[in-house]
Amino acid sequence: MRPVPEPTAKEERKSSLRTIRRVVPYIWPQFPKWIRVRVVLALSILVLSKVVAVYTPILYKGAVDQLAGDGVSQLALGAIGLTIAYGLARVMTVGFQQLRDAIFAPVGQRALRRLALETFTHIHRLSMRYHITRKTGGLSRIIERGVKGVEFLLRYLVFSIGPLILELGMVAIILATLFDIRYLLIVGATILGYCVFTFTVSEWRVKLRRRMNQQDTEANQKAIDSLLNYETVKYFVAEEREAARYDSAMKGYAQAALKTSYSLAFLNFGQSVIITMGLVGVMVLAAIGVQNGTLTVGDFVMVNAYMIQITVPLNFLGSVYREIRQSLVDMGEMFELLEQPADVEDTPRAKDLKVSHGAIALRDIRFSYDPEREILKGVSLDVMGGQTVAIVGSTGSGKSTIGRLLFRFYDVTGGAILIDGQDIRDVTQKSLHTAIGVVPQDTVLFNDTVRYNIAYGREGAAEDEIIQAAKDAQIHEFIVALPDGYDTQVGERGLKLSGGEKQRVGIARTLLKKPPILLLDEATSALDTDTEQEIKDALSRAGQGRTVITIAHRLSTIAEADLIVVLEQGEIAEAGTHEALLQKEGRYAHLWQRQHTDQDAA
Repeated sequence: MRPVPEPTAKEERKSSLRTIRRVVPYIWPQFPKWIRVRVVLALSILVLSKVVAVYTPILYKGAVDQLAGDGVSQLALGAIGLTIAYGLARVMTVGFQQLRDAIFAPVGQRALRRLALETFTHIHRLSMRYHITRKTGGLSRIIERGVKGVEFLLRYLVFSIGPLILELGMVAIILATLFDIRYLLIVGATILGYCVFTFTVSEWRVKLRRRMNQQDTEANQKAIDSLLNYETVKYFVAEEREAARYDSAMKGYAQAALKTSYSLAFLNFGQSVIITMGLVGVMVLAAIGVQNGTLTVGDFVMVNAYMIQITVPLNFLGSVYREIRQSLVDMGEMFELLEQPADVEDTPRAKDLKVSHGAIALRDIRFSYDPEREILKGVSLDVMGGQTVAIVGSTGSGKSTIGRLLFRFYDVTGGAILIDGQDIRDVTQKSLHTAIGVVPQDTVLFNDTVRYNIAYGREGAAEDEIIQAAKDAQIHEFIVALPDGYDTQVGERGLKLSGGEKQRVGIARTLLKKPPILLLDEATSALDTDTEQEIKDALSRAGQGRTVITIAHRLSTIAEADLIVVLEQGEIAEAGTHEALLQKEGRYAHLWQRQHTDQDAA
């Protein structure tokens, strides 16, 4: 795996601040108002809980002094009363913390839901060019870690770091007021040393964690890629090869994880040493004060209680800081994904496509996936409404690219595509996609029931419409013969069905959509000859009154088309009806003769 250059400290700070700014609107939005009310209420309870927590050791000191005979009863409570008050204060501290969490929980969950939905929606909005260059496993991990990072940040940045700073400030004031400056200096030096050590080591650990995440993502990508290509792995007896690839990726992850674990042990030990030195220093001062008679036993106990009270969250600060830093890294990856622009976007003035006849016009269209290699080189074609036009040609001639451009997976780099005189770049993608039904060469099904996969063609379709679409696709009889009928699970990517069965489910799904334009991209390539004829008849009926563009390799499937266009190296070599092209004895006639010769030989 190619090493990723480490960002500089300045770049990391800028990235962290930008990430925090991106999160703030989700927990402090203009609307609805109840969110701000809950945030303010939660913060108010937070402050109240810290005030009670800081006052608790004073009650403890009073009880000890009463029992030792060194003090005067506070509020006439006596030792027992002060002990009960001390217990109540501790209960109130915990109670306020839980109440604070309960009040803030809906705010945090709403923010997580909105962020996850926004990221999921944005990924679907990104162009095909982006998706074919990214791996699904990597994207899923980025979303998963990013959402978890937001949850952690909301919970701990708001309710751990802020409260800790508030508590340390109040304790510092009490120590400086009730005792002397030496206590404050020791506590301050302890906190400063602890923070410097923690942040320095944690920065180092963040880099280790980043490398660990990269190895984790790579291993996950390899696992998902291998599982999605289960059949291919079996075909080439590559189970051991795949296991070795996965184990290699996991080996890198394990090595990175070990370094992370060792660095954590070093951090924990160093923190313990610094905290213990500070605690001992303050307790020695207090012990000297008790021996000299300037402090009571209660003062000694109170100093100890305050030191324990601030060291517990300080120990927590180390792990919180590490997790916050990691959360910012994970969230940064997610927000980078959200900032990824889509290659194909609606223009600000885009209108809905209005299909009256379904006429399609290609006007000198040019396109290239790579600037150095042009795929389509000025293709012009007129398809009248209701016509069936077939596009044929050798592999790499650009016939499938025309289908992708018509559906606007990509935008043409030159020329224009018009539907009923409307440039498809000037209409909304939603209306364009609604108007075009596509049966691809490789139909991919959801891991759900047959009914769900057919009904996916049109939301809210009635049961009789689903059944009719299945009948039109010549698959109804097969479905009802299954043990669970239309409720049969098709498996991951439809692996429980044969290629022909999957293809017919895909055709039924498209027929249910009832689009005015049909795009068939090698729609019968996975079918046997008998089934192919049945599907041809179904598609012929479905195409009546619609514009149909068929992209085909098997010429026998398109002989009855109104117009056949032969593409060669991104240009139209010839066009006409089946009979006319055979009489011409050109490229089409050559392809026809060769396919028939191959079939006879078979």
